[in-house]
Amino acid sequence: MQDRAAKTRRLLIRSAAEVFDRGGFAGSPIGRICALAEVSQGALHFHFRNKQALGEAVQAAAVEILLCVTGPVPVWHPAPLQLLVDTSHALAERVGGDLVLRAGFGLSRDPGWRGGPSPWQHWREWVREVLLLARRQGALAPGVELDDAVAAVTAVMVGVEGLERDPAAARPVPSLTPFWRLVLPQLAAAAVRGRTDPAGAAVRPGAEPAPGHRRAVGRPVPHACAAPLDAELCGVPYRELSGSAS
Repeated sequence: MQDRAAKTRRLLIRSAAEVFDRGGFAGSPIGRICALAEVSQGALHFHFRNKQALGEAVQAAAVEILLCVTGPVPVWHPAPLQLLVDTSHALAERVGGDLVLRAGFGLSRDPGWRGGPSPWQHWREWVREVLLLARRQGALAPGVELDDAVAAVTAVMVGVEGLERDPAAARPVPSLTPFWRLVLPQLAAAAVRGRTDPAGAAVRPGAEPAPGHRRAVGRPVPHACAAPLDAELCGVPYRELSGSAS
């Protein structure tokens, strides 16, 4: 019984994410979410007291996915700017394929939405901490304005998320490589300039580098994160999120 209830909860979160992603929070009636999930409104209200609570659960799930993609900011890293580049590529790819993550980002920018943890806030804080790490390790150019750099990296991810929501946008996920090719010479200190691969240097577990592309020895890849599954968030079950029935 508990397994079935947990499955229904996950299904409702995923269905709500899909409906929010298409129509925004205000334009997403409870009935449409229930129809997509193929559950009754009574079943929905057993898990979530109202649409607001369901939206909070979607956004909390998105934050959990985001934290899985980024991992914690290390206290030391052999190439902190490469970590930033690699993680941005991983996040852009995940935004392209994960409705819950994309909907969580979208709710944060939705004028009809109020409340809930913001994935954008977590992403900005993570980027800032990695850039501060780069500065402490002497990898950041001395004239870099931290606020400007954080805003630029956040803005490019906003663009990726917006393009994924645009039905007329080209596929696949737009590459961040041109952005990093332009930005890295301004970010990197002279001593490390040219050592960061704008295309991303991370290799997924079990995968071989592309021809002509080799990962630097000892360079950690971004935090491993499983492909999205209906029953999972980053390889672990959905946690009990806000808004559940007691």
